[in-house]
Amino acid sequence: MDIELKKKQYFQVSNGLWDYLGQYGRTFDFPSIYEDLHRFSQLFPLFDREGNDTLWKSCRYDDSIREGLKQKLTKIYSLLKTGDHRVVDHLDLQRVDYCEFGNSRPFRIRIVNLYNDNYDNFYVKVADSSRIYGLELEHILSPNRINYLANGNTLIEEHIAGVPGDNFIRDYFDREETNRVRIAKEFVKFNERCFIRLLGDMRSYNYVVDITPDFEEVQYRVRAIDFDQQSYEGRKEMYLPQFFEENKPVVDLCTSHLNYQTMNQYRDEERTLISRRVHASSRRLNFLWDALVPDEISTQEKIIELRDDLNNYHSTDVFNHCETMGALVKQNVEFSLAQTASERF
Repeated sequence: MDIELKKKQYFQVSNGLWDYLGQYGRTFDFPSIYEDLHRFSQLFPLFDREGNDTLWKSCRYDDSIREGLKQKLTKIYSLLKTGDHRVVDHLDLQRVDYCEFGNSRPFRIRIVNLYNDNYDNFYVKVADSSRIYGLELEHILSPNRINYLANGNTLIEEHIAGVPGDNFIRDYFDREETNRVRIAKEFVKFNERCFIRLLGDMRSYNYVVDITPDFEEVQYRVRAIDFDQQSYEGRKEMYLPQFFEENKPVVDLCTSHLNYQTMNQYRDEERTLISRRVHASSRRLNFLWDALVPDEISTQEKIIELRDDLNNYHSTDVFNHCETMGALVKQNVEFSLAQTASERF
C-alpha cells in the first residue's frame, strides 16, 4: 500500500507541555534564530557523493549576517552539548543547509572544531508540539536517547547518526557480509515500536540504521529521525511502517527470512522492553500524559477515524472514551502492553 500525505499543520506548544519541558531540562533561554536563518542571499542545490540531489540547499549569507549567525549558532551548539552558554573561540560555523521538502522546513547547521577539523551537525526547526511529543515518547519508550532544546517558536535537535533507510535498503541488502536475519528482526521490532506509540510516516527516508560491529557479527538498530507525524493522521496504516511502498524491500526481507512464530517472538520482546521502560520512567511518563492527553495535536475528523481503526484492529471498544489524539496514544500503549502481559499467563 502506498500512502500519500498532505503537509500537516503546526500546533503551538501548550502551557502544560512547556511546564513538562521545563521540569525535565528541555528549555533554555537561547537566541531566537529560526527567522534569522531565512536571511540568506542565495541557495545552492546540495548533492551527495554520487551526484544525487539531496533535496537540501546550501545557504549563502552576506558577511555581516553570517557573523551574527555564527555567534548565535555556536552559543546554541554549546548549550545543546554542554548546557553552558559560553562560546569557545575554536568553534566555527562551517555551513547552513535548508530543506523545503520536510514538514518542519528544517535548517541543518554544521559546526566545526578549528583545532582538528572535526564537525558536528544540529537542526533548527519550528517548535511544533506534536513533534516535541514524538521526541519525548522516543526518549522514554525506545532504546534511544534524544537530545533537544526548545524556546519560543524554535526547536533545536541533535543530529541522529546512521545510514539513511533508503540508502541502507539500496546499498546494504545485497552485500554478502550483511546479516539479513538480524536486519529483519530489527525492522519487526521497529515496526512494533512505531505502532505502539503511534509514530507515523516511517517511510525509508525518515529513519536511519545504526550499524555497530560486534565481536563476531554486526548489530543493527533502526532509529526514527522524523517525528512530525506523531499521532496526527487518522489511518492506522500510517503508524505501521510495513505499509509504505518505500519499505516493500524490507517487508519482503522479513517474510523471506522470518516465519510467523519468530515475528511474534520479536514483537513480544519489544513490548516487554517497552513495558520495562514505562515502569522505569513512570513518573516522567505520567507528567507527559498530563500534557499530551488534553492537548490539541490533530483534527476531530482524524481522531474519530483513528479511534474506530484502533477498536477494529484490537477487536475491542476500549478506545471509545478517547476524545483526543493524546488519549488514543496513552490507551494504545496501555492496551498493547496489557495484552502482551495477559498472553503470558
